[in-house]
Amino acid sequence: MSVRRPGPPGTRAARRADVQSADRGRTTAPAAGRQRECAMSGMTVGFVGLGAMGQGMAANLVKAGHTVRVWNRSPGAVAAMVGRGALAADGPADAFAADVVVSMLANDAAVERLLLDPALLEAATARVHVNMATVSVALAERAEALHAEYGIGYVAAPVLGRPPVAEAGELNILAAGSAESLAAVEPLFAAMGRRVWHFGERPGQANTAKISTNFLLACAIESMAEACSLAEANGVRPTDLIEMLSGTLFPGPIYSGYGSMVAERRYEPAGFKLPLGLKDVDLALSAGAATHVPLPFGSVLRDAFLDALAHGDGEKDWAAVAAVARRRAGLPE
Repeated sequence: MSVRRPGPPGTRAARRADVQSADRGRTTAPAAGRQRECAMSGMTVGFVGLGAMGQGMAANLVKAGHTVRVWNRSPGAVAAMVGRGALAADGPADAFAADVVVSMLANDAAVERLLLDPALLEAATARVHVNMATVSVALAERAEALHAEYGIGYVAAPVLGRPPVAEAGELNILAAGSAESLAAVEPLFAAMGRRVWHFGERPGQANTAKISTNFLLACAIESMAEACSLAEANGVRPTDLIEMLSGTLFPGPIYSGYGSMVAERRYEPAGFKLPLGLKDVDLALSAGAATHVPLPFGSVLRDAFLDALAHGDGEKDWAAVAAVARRRAGLPE
């Protein structure tokens, strides 16, 4: 990969380099001081991707006093956010003209197509890009290298939580990147989440943590589905089983929340659609293959998600993969 030479004096790229050099000089101040300064004055934030999660996240940035320029492929979501106090960006380039860019796109392909454009990064004045989507480790590594070539910090910060949690500003944020970049965006994390979990200086480490977490969630849903099918086939009500498990051995939101959905066969409305679950299982399998880590449960999960999609469950919550276990057991759907 060739390294871009600095532009001549007076160019936009050179002005950005000057600003970034000044910013780096200020990072010797305590992090808390920087956060208070940013929180008082507010930042200009470009926000790309206003899906079910992105809307609540962007709204909380507006509430925190930041100037938020939003862009989305479908204009309806942009209009809705303008009604909540955001500004409409003309496109990704306008978003990257802010102090910081936050993106929340659906998958690797969307990030690659919309945001990993050398022309876009060449013209950008943003100091840091925070990618809060669940993407592959390989994409995180490519994005980190490309952003560095153009003097832009890159932070990976995927999140734990469903849309209502995003709207409430209570997300758990899994973050990785340089200490300087993380300090710069800490006020934004404070507006969107309840806690930030740091996983290292390489952005791919945060994506690895998120992929591992979602893989574990998928395994839990599948295991609950199989256990509920076993119980029902032998005369035990699945709801009784889940109530006992979530009140004894497995307390917490996963067994009580997803367990209830599985036991009651309640898969709509979808908080996390089934195709996204398949995407995350595929990401885990790809990460495992790249580092020679066998994930035998992953292959079973992938086939179960494909089975559910083949039976028309693509618009349902990923807990609908439990219907596959019921079919295998010969139980009524």
